[in-house]
Amino acid sequence: MPKLKTRRAVAKRFKVTGSGKLKRSHAYAGHILTKKTAKRKRNLRKSDIVHSSDEKRMKRMLGI
Repeated sequence: MPKLKTRRAVAKRFKVTGSGKLKRSHAYAGHILTKKTAKRKRNLRKSDIVHSSDEKRMKRMLGI
């Protein structure tokens, strides 16, 4: 069976942690920031872990 190609768009958006989980950044932090509270914007800066139901699909896209 041939090698799987990595989906480059996914590779740019997700990083693999040491334990094998996928790290992602939050959406909704790009523009229209005046109406969002400081607390909400601060929390959007932090990274998050991909949900377990999506992890298998994302890893397949990454060729892991």
